[in-house]
Amino acid sequence: MTERHLQPLLHDLVGVVLAPTSALGDAAGQIRPTGVQGVFHADARVLSRAELRVDGREPEALTRGAAGPHGARFVGLARWLGDPGPDPTVRVERTRHLHPGGLTEEVRLVSTASEPVRATVDVDLACDLAPIEVVKSGGATAPVAAEVGAAGGLTWSGDGVTVHLSAEGAEVRADRAEAPALRWPVELPPRGTATLRWRLTVSDPRAVVANPAAERSWADPRVRADDRRLTRLLDRSLADLRGLRLADPDAPQDVFVGAGVPWFLTLFGRDSLWAARMMLPLGTDLAAGTLRVLARRQGTRLDPATGEAPGKILHELRRHEFALAGEGLRLPPAYYGTVDATMLWVCLLHDAWRWGLPADQVAPLLPHLEAALGWLADHADADGDGLIEYVDTTGHGLSNQGWKDSGDAVRFRDGRLATAPIVLAEVQGYAYEAAINGAALLDAFGRPGADRWRAYADRLAERFRATFWVDGPYGPQPALALDRDKRPVDSLTSNIGHLLGTGLLAATEEAQVARLLTTDAMTGGFGLRTMSTDDTGFSPLSYHCGSIWTHDTAIVLAGLARAGFRQAALGLADGLLAAAEAFDYRLPELYGGDDRSLLGRPVPYPAACHPQAWSAAAAVLLLQAATGVYPDVPAGTVHLAPLAGADLGAVSAAGLRVAGRPVTVAIDRAGAASVTGLPAGFQLTGPAVSAPIPVPRSAVADATSDVS
Repeated sequence: MTERHLQPLLHDLVGVVLAPTSALGDAAGQIRPTGVQGVFHADARVLSRAELRVDGREPEALTRGAAGPHGARFVGLARWLGDPGPDPTVRVERTRHLHPGGLTEEVRLVSTASEPVRATVDVDLACDLAPIEVVKSGGATAPVAAEVGAAGGLTWSGDGVTVHLSAEGAEVRADRAEAPALRWPVELPPRGTATLRWRLTVSDPRAVVANPAAERSWADPRVRADDRRLTRLLDRSLADLRGLRLADPDAPQDVFVGAGVPWFLTLFGRDSLWAARMMLPLGTDLAAGTLRVLARRQGTRLDPATGEAPGKILHELRRHEFALAGEGLRLPPAYYGTVDATMLWVCLLHDAWRWGLPADQVAPLLPHLEAALGWLADHADADGDGLIEYVDTTGHGLSNQGWKDSGDAVRFRDGRLATAPIVLAEVQGYAYEAAINGAALLDAFGRPGADRWRAYADRLAERFRATFWVDGPYGPQPALALDRDKRPVDSLTSNIGHLLGTGLLAATEEAQVARLLTTDAMTGGFGLRTMSTDDTGFSPLSYHCGSIWTHDTAIVLAGLARAGFRQAALGLADGLLAAAEAFDYRLPELYGGDDRSLLGRPVPYPAACHPQAWSAAAAVLLLQAATGVYPDVPAGTVHLAPLAGADLGAVSAAGLRVAGRPVTVAIDRAGAASVTGLPAGFQLTGPAVSAPIPVPRSAVADATSDVS
């Protein structure tokens, strides 16, 4: 029987993150030498065991909670100690905090006993320096031998990484170098407390990402909402995003967000771009950093081994080759195997400009814009049929290169897998949008070529309309994709929701897509299913064929809201908020697509990243849809089309950023909107505004006194 390499489950683990460092342990606070538990730093596991015992016994777990944005606290009981009787009198409190390049843990023994308490506290340790891809594939690892320093500290080293652990007042037991331990004798007087500490630091000069020096990369809005789930989700999500912030070691001022804990805590083109795009209501700094980091790594040559091509935007960046045992997947350290990141880069640059990214920051990126558009024309359409396709020519890269990148993601309605080259529906929408947005930027900055890209977009729309629409169980629908023989892959999926707002669809086509996405087969769970329950390939715990992805639901929700499909958008918003409540407001990467009636709460996807960048940033996109703020700073306008009102309730947000200025938006329960803080001369338009209203200069002073 062939041995299976199983990815370890992590849905019930407790994680803390201060990128590029993260820690995952169980609900009791233990870090056990199993699965994906451990402390990770920049794609290496730098501590694989930290098990606490008191008198040789594990404390009984009682509860846990957050300890600041980058920490966790665990409370347990040592019921064999202290006064006899039913009430416990000795608590064990364990607090874990991440700091740049390491971790500190504090253990407090708290006694309410009437007599003295004596105990011995041990922490068993191990370090395997396992690469993240070995952990992800369920591969076996072995501890690295520790070196004991003169002062009693422990050091592990290998592959350019050095890990040092020190402990105040502890005896270091290193008789087994692969499994050393810390030991403290503890004596507590009646009602006394003892505090024990140990600290882990990592030196990793070869890391390809770093912790940012800057404290913040976006505004921290003050949000009030009748539906308190929205404010709780936003608070938790922004705290998680602060932990996911990363910087380029060669340009530490440029901040972006890593994709997610634990597998993807590095630069990912698609994920980092989408997260930055969702975060634009809080300022353009994160977008600017993300754009510049990716522009520096933009492709310059044709290289089939890495997928690089002139003008193409990177997919992911690693320290070394990323190889998953048993899957045949081997990705080079700098891998370009993505079909959509290049268009998303163009769209982020355009949207950041619309939100107010200064011209002196846009202008240096225009050569990269032209190179990205050049890739679209010269390399994205290999067979010259006017559509964008992908195929892995190496045999060991990603077989699917859209956001649904698992090997079985592209299926016909009857469950058959499509054969590459694949032409994805949403990618054509991204390409259309990038061409139109790129043309607008070229015109605005006096550069040639805009008419070429508008003509490109027109041809693409005609070609899409002629080849993608098929008959489905709910009427006409865009296919998920075209296969190698240009046959429509006729399953009904969430991908088509990404077409909303790109401009590729006519108004009647958008209305039909909205109808398709609001069938119970798509929205019967806590959000938008990735595949309809009517399709043979549907499975609620399939990674891309039936599960619900937080960011996917939010993107489609936002598209529905902006296109005016209010009730459809509100239905998805309710699904996300209900899921957020069930997951303690840390929405994971994805969760099960089971019907709501099954358990009354979403089923976890057991290997989902959490926290995860575009899942956390989805909270900001939901806030934008609720307030309905859509600025065009170069044109001096803000369009208002809020979801908030009778169904969602009142919402106000102070500290949003338009043109770099703090803006306050308030929507009452009747849907009436007010905006203060806009630059002088701006006009408000939209259904929440009876007529275009110029913003008086005095409104600026009135509003800025109320926001930070």
